Amino acid sequence: MRVELAGRAHAVLKAVPRAYPSHLDETLRAQRVVEHMRRRGYPTPAWLGVGATATHVWHLMDYVDAAPASELTPSLMDQLMEIVELQAGQGSEPYDHWSYAWRVATGQESAVAGLDVNETPEQSHLRQSMAGLSGYSSSVSMLVERLWVACADVPPPRGAPDMVHADLATAGNVLVRDGAVVAVVDIGNAGSGTRAIDLTTLAWYTFQDPLLDGVRKRLWTKILYQVGWEGATVLAASQILHMLEIPIRHGGHDVVPGVVERGHRALDEVNALR
Repeated sequence: MRVELAGRAHAVLKAVPRAYPSHLDETLRAQRVVEHMRRRGYPTPAWLGVGATATHVWHLMDYVDAAPASELTPSLMDQLMEIVELQAGQGSEPYDHWSYAWRVATGQESAVAGLDVNETPEQSHLRQSMAGLSGYSSSVSMLVERLWVACADVPPPRGAPDMVHADLATAGNVLVRDGAVVAVVDIGNAGSGTRAIDLTTLAWYTFQDPLLDGVRKRLWTKILYQVGWEGATVLAASQILHMLEIPIRHGGHDVVPGVVERGHRALDEVNALR
């Protein structure tokens, strides 16, 4: 909701249902990430306040006079890759998306892997939901099995020092004016790990447009340079599983065959880089 504040520019109020006891703490964590990254030139709006009622958690942020990207063009992708580089070495909160991606891709629990992981309730719910995807259909089962086999022998990742946005490529999270990215928003799930996670998300969205095939090749090159082939396989598998889980959970059954096809293509491309 866009709101008018006395004596200053407009702001945006975002409120979501309070889902679990630590929900406010997680929103405060996101506010700290925003403050940390803005000091380093990261283009995300300032958060003016965070709070909660008995039923909702909310945050108030500066309003940005720009429009959500209607599509991710080659020019916008180039700009987003530069923005991701601002995340290098800027992990500031112990909220590890890298080890989470590994647990998703391998189907392993942190206790089995000997990891000391503070997983949020939302992460735990999503990971358990993805573990049950193979029962959806035979085509989904074949893809999930292929992903788990590809990642089965990959050891747990070492800690990585980068900031991770975790939802960068959704077009609505990229605000554009006159062809330039002026802000990235929806940073509420941000944490630490490897910025290759955000590059992998960008790579996934390039499949929507053949004009972005060249961009995807450069993205795979960057990802391999940062995390190696095994790491790229894990991140691709985690991305694919998330993209399967969302439409299946929300009843978007007509979308699933396209996700399955794109998932095989993505894994084929990663395998070709070995």
